[in-house]
Amino acid sequence: MADIKTFHLPDLGEGLPDATIVEWLVKVGGIVRLDEPMVSMETAKAVVEVPSPFSGKLVRVHGDSGDVIATGAALAEFELDPNLPQRAEAESTGHHHGPPKAAAAAPAKGVGAEAPDHRGVVASDEGGEIASGGKAPRADEGTVVGAMQSSDRVHAEQATSIGGVKAVPAVRALARKLGVDLARVSPSGAGGVVTLQDVKSAAAAGSAKVGAAPAATPAAARAGAAPAWSTPSPPAAAQRTTLSAAGKPMRTTPPTVAATGQPEQLKGVRRNMARVMAAAHAAVVPTTLSDDADIHAWLPGNDITGRLVRAIVRAAKAVPALNAWFDGDNLTRTLHPHVDIGIAVDTDDGLFVPALRNADMLDAAGVRAAVNRLRAQVEDRSIPPSELSGYTISLSNFGVFAGRYATPVVVPPCVAIVAAGKGRHQMTPVMGGFESHRVIPLSLTFDHRAATGGEAARFLKAMLDDLALAQ
Repeated sequence: MADIKTFHLPDLGEGLPDATIVEWLVKVGGIVRLDEPMVSMETAKAVVEVPSPFSGKLVRVHGDSGDVIATGAALAEFELDPNLPQRAEAESTGHHHGPPKAAAAAPAKGVGAEAPDHRGVVASDEGGEIASGGKAPRADEGTVVGAMQSSDRVHAEQATSIGGVKAVPAVRALARKLGVDLARVSPSGAGGVVTLQDVKSAAAAGSAKVGAAPAATPAAARAGAAPAWSTPSPPAAAQRTTLSAAGKPMRTTPPTVAATGQPEQLKGVRRNMARVMAAAHAAVVPTTLSDDADIHAWLPGNDITGRLVRAIVRAAKAVPALNAWFDGDNLTRTLHPHVDIGIAVDTDDGLFVPALRNADMLDAAGVRAAVNRLRAQVEDRSIPPSELSGYTISLSNFGVFAGRYATPVVVPPCVAIVAAGKGRHQMTPVMGGFESHRVIPLSLTFDHRAATGGEAARFLKAMLDDLALAQ
């Protein structure tokens, strides 16, 4: 029976949770030798060529180009060739190969969950569903990446004694990485050798940290002697007094405040708004850019809301990254060819955000008619629930009340929201002097997980350029 070995993706950086397959350098069915480049993987820091840990035939891969593989998940399977050099079966190498994040707990859809076909694939360009099933955590097998060899024979590491402590080099490397003092670790291996598990247990217990003071000797413990490192008990708290340091009377209790109202439970729209805002605040990584749109060139008859909608549409066409949805669990984004703008409508009952559908197909008159219809439906509560979701980007025109700039909340799955402040006049330098120009403050908040600062700046610039036009 053929000897099949499974290779699990090692940690290619400092605690990176996953890596993306760029290209398989060996085809399924091909022969690969020990330490030959097998696959190139892209991490958050670089593109890394992963060498083969075995010699033999590549019989199966657990992901294709563009798939994201969780650290510790199965990456490839090999049929070993006994006539070619193989890796050393050492107890440990010091490399970290933990199970996928979702294996330790009940997995849910998202990064770290097991996929139905490729067990370690956590995201794919094909957009396949991520299953919610899982398996038990895999034991650390210490897979070697780039095993060193001097001939066709690979030798196992030998334990050496340094400072009275016996351990293989890989165990010493792991101890240095985890900050464990080997001299304070109790060995469990044959002949008093410190093993990988000994180091891990000591690191988990925190009983052998480098630089920590030595533990008390058994004799001292039996005699009841106080540890050498024990600190003196803190001094008794200073007695409270009604006099200040200057000897003047001071109040030691808060003033009595009479309550003027009773707490009430949030209901309906406000309750839902509170939940949505809390969830958005916990999920999104927001960043805000602000600038002033100079509308000095506007001709009479321009509708501010209509112009803002048109500016958003043109900016979305120029920079599609902000007219998008982002899935933070699966780390996928959807760029929309159409523009549906969520228009924030303030009411006494709370905030409504109806969707202005197909804003990219409407002219100025169509935008005004649609906005008036949405506001009327919100006010008389006749708007259908389907019209309160599914928009691709949002607009808040809070400037009709007050305020210049803001940091509006991005509600997933949207990537961005535009906020317009209260228009004002400001002195603007022109050739030969100064002029009073009317400006509209704009704030663009975007989810920095899904869009770059450059994309957001170009989006805002496209809006400013469109708003600067006469009509």
